[in-house]
Amino acid sequence: MTYQELIEKMDPAVYQNLRRAVELGKWPDGRAVTPQQRETCMEAVIWYENHHNLPEHDRVGYIAKEHKEGDTCDTPSDVQPLHITGGNA
Repeated sequence: MTYQELIEKMDPAVYQNLRRAVELGKWPDGRAVTPQQRETCMEAVIWYENHHNLPEHDRVGYIAKEHKEGDTCDTPSDVQPLHITGGNA
């Protein structure tokens, strides 16, 4: 069985367990997830989400990009200059 076939046949409950393991760093029984396990689980979760065309906002690692009015992040009144004075120059 290929990796892709495994992902295609993966039960949604297994996907949820893998996703939770990545998010929490532990298995449902409380054992810690090793770095190698986390990497493997993350890869499987990403493959599953891509294969099942999950909406972007439902995918693991999604960060909503908020929009701020205007072209810049700070207005001039928000910016305060930083003055550095030398001590032993």
